[in-house]
Amino acid sequence: MNLDTRIKFRHLLCFLEIARQSSFAKAAEAMAVSQPAVSKTLKELEELLQARLFERNKGGVALTAAGVRFMRHAGPCVQALREGVVSLRDNDHEPPQVRVGALSTVESQFMAQVVSLLHERHHALVVSVATGPGAYLLGQLHVGELDVVIGRMADNPQIHGLAFEHLYSEAMTLAVRPGHPLLALGTVDKARLALYPWVLPLAGTTIRKHADSLFVQCGIPPSVQRLETLSPALSRRYVQSNDAVWVAPRDAVHLDIEQGALCELALGVDEPGGSVGICTNAALPSSLPSQWLCAVVREVASQYRSA
Repeated sequence: MNLDTRIKFRHLLCFLEIARQSSFAKAAEAMAVSQPAVSKTLKELEELLQARLFERNKGGVALTAAGVRFMRHAGPCVQALREGVVSLRDNDHEPPQVRVGALSTVESQFMAQVVSLLHERHHALVVSVATGPGAYLLGQLHVGELDVVIGRMADNPQIHGLAFEHLYSEAMTLAVRPGHPLLALGTVDKARLALYPWVLPLAGTTIRKHADSLFVQCGIPPSVQRLETLSPALSRRYVQSNDAVWVAPRDAVHLDIEQGALCELALGVDEPGGSVGICTNAALPSSLPSQWLCAVVREVASQYRSA
């Protein structure tokens, strides 16, 4: 069947922006048009494709099965056109670039090692790192705004249609400031943990599910005072300034514990840990900088597997 010439570039851009934002209102704001205009453009596309691409839910809108299939092709199509336009411009002096999404599980130590090693080997390379919730980063990967996403995401629904490569498993741990009252007890009294503020990953994220699993496994009652964030910097500063307990992936606090800035609370159990890996969009061609990045990521990850 020939391509329907009535499908325009604006239809694809509108579709991808709605998928990226999971909201008609936010898509309209990002595109600087009215929400009715976004709805009209999407309706035109759905009529041309004879398929419903989105369904409404409590959080906004979500791709249907047909929408997921269409995005596998629409994202690469738009990205290829953008790259074609850039190739015709005077970019001879622009260094190569790789765009990476880093989840909080690898943001602190792992990615710093990766970027340092990359720059040792490739002196002209721009590494653009985006952070945030897994659903957001995987959405960016779906539409071609990112080349690679790294972190815990195997259980995230947004991974559907993407390729995941396991690197290593990483367990959760509890970190507190030096001199914390719980450290004086030797063996942690699990019931007393609920008396202190907790620092947790955002609700609904893959890493939060692992944290909740750890509490269930240990029979730890929840604290009524919580800070929920994916920011390692905020978590670290907050925990160092009071008696809060940070429920964190080991990578996020390993260096702090090693340097004595934080202390680890031993629970006497081993949480099985989540799968940290590389996620790519197989529908997009892998650029040379992306291949450089993945090679270094695998090399650094091998150290974590053997640790």
